[in-house]
Amino acid sequence: MTAIAAIAASAAFLGAAYFARQVVVPKTTRKEDLPILRVFHGADGGLLVELPASPQTSAPGRYSIWFANGTGHACVGPVVASDPDAGTVTRVVERVDAGDLWVATAGIWSGYVFSKPDQLGLPYSDIEIPVEGGLAPAWRFEPAEASAKRNAWAIHIHGMGGKRAGALRGVPVAVRCGYTSLVVSFRNDGEAPPSVDSRYTLGQSEWFDVEAAVQYAVDNGAQRIVLFGWSLGGSIALRVADQSAYSDRIVGLILDAPVMDWQTTLTANAGASGLPRSIAALGLRLLQTPTMRWVTGLQDPIEFAGMDWLKRAEEIKNSTLVLHGHGDPSTPFQVSQLIAGLRPDILRLVPFDAVGHSHEWNVDPERWESAVVELLDSKQAMMV
Repeated sequence: MTAIAAIAASAAFLGAAYFARQVVVPKTTRKEDLPILRVFHGADGGLLVELPASPQTSAPGRYSIWFANGTGHACVGPVVASDPDAGTVTRVVERVDAGDLWVATAGIWSGYVFSKPDQLGLPYSDIEIPVEGGLAPAWRFEPAEASAKRNAWAIHIHGMGGKRAGALRGVPVAVRCGYTSLVVSFRNDGEAPPSVDSRYTLGQSEWFDVEAAVQYAVDNGAQRIVLFGWSLGGSIALRVADQSAYSDRIVGLILDAPVMDWQTTLTANAGASGLPRSIAALGLRLLQTPTMRWVTGLQDPIEFAGMDWLKRAEEIKNSTLVLHGHGDPSTPFQVSQLIAGLRPDILRLVPFDAVGHSHEWNVDPERWESAVVELLDSKQAMMV
């Protein structure tokens, strides 16, 4: 091998190693890359925020801004003004949950309309679910007695890099439909106990913590369980439905922007960031190779085949609702579309004009919840 070839091979390996680690190493911080240009009171006295205009900050609906290194959170509502010449957009600030928005200069745009469970205005309790390594915190929401469906439970699973609060958007509709709801945490999300290797496995091991939540629900009387999964949570939900000791009690899946084929998703993300396809492919091989543990830090290699629902579409056995935006920048809409085409008998895809990842509820909560109600109502007819 010539010196130039050796240098190129070393560079390729280093690039692939970096990519592989980016996939599985949990992020403790995120860059606050959204400038907060101005916070001010409008003519009616309401609080407003001015931001650089982008497809996401200009999108209709409700969103939020995390600021002050993740300690501050504000819910933002409709666009009330835009200035094409200045390239800015002004939105309503519905509430500030934490921190001082007036002094914030930058933040992170998010779909987390709710940062705390009490913001839903629903009765709930803090519980702990025994998992490997300790206790995983969860929120338990109870439906009103008049609407409660006996033995019907929903388990809500958040996405990668997030926390339980991200799954709160699905709770109100589940509770209205009479479902007791568990909003759960899982290993390496910063709330549940970490795994031995402190690495994401893309659902391959995280599902054990959700299985513990299923066990909790069953121990408390659950006979029919619907899993709500957001992004990575969708991948976990599919894994639970496939592997759970209580799979016969899982009657439906509601998946928002789910990752249903990791290799396609990760390759697409790599390409979007400018990484050559060959480097991404090498990175994926590193994640699957036991001897490359010294690079990835994984205790066990990732077996992508078991989480490839494009190839395993015929094995999906639960009524499944997929809610996904055409413009999702992280999880390719086309994968959901292909799987829906393969299993029209059991999987319904509802597309949204959302431009962010997992922002389907945010852009059109009425349509999102209407689709969910339709699936839950079909399951309620089966309740014992």
